Amino acid sequence: MRLAKIYAGMIGLALVMPISVALAADSKSESKSANAKGTKLTGDDERFIKEAASGGMMEVELGKIAADKAQDSEVKSFGKRMVDDHTKANQELKTIASNKGVTIPSNLDKKHKSKVDKLSKVSGADFDRQYMKEMVDDHKEDVQKFQRIADKGRDADVKKFAANTLPTLKEHLDLAQKTDKQVSSSKKK
Repeated sequence: MRLAKIYAGMIGLALVMPISVALAADSKSESKSANAKGTKLTGDDERFIKEAASGGMMEVELGKIAADKAQDSEVKSFGKRMVDDHTKANQELKTIASNKGVTIPSNLDKKHKSKVDKLSKVSGADFDRQYMKEMVDDHKEDVQKFQRIADKGRDADVKKFAANTLPTLKEHLDLAQKTDKQVSSSKKK
């Protein structure tokens, strides 16, 4: 009798086991298809999207302020370019984030809001110098972050976005450095 119960248990287990394995395989398949759709990102890729979105929003806000408040025509022009280029990049990033199930911030984070608030209170040549210094520093940091994700990101769409945006950011950095140098040297005259 006892042996019969053991056999019955083993037969039951043998019947249930393939179903469990099939369910587990199906679950893994769903997980892989979710990744194929891009809904699950690594922490680095997701963090990059959120930081890039917040940084891009700051670039647009500061660019609008520069286009309005800058004294130097090159600084005004640079500000307008930041609005145009970063608005375009922000839209692309928003689409990727949506496709990946990542919620990006709709407002600036504390760090970026603080920079906008600080520069909003400055005007004239002081604004030009502080804005261009901020743009040099910010774009140096952006180039590093975008390069890292372009090289080491895990998600193909996020890597592609970073790689495609990188040349524009490098142009921004070069232009920011030239404009900063020009604005700084005009202070000394």
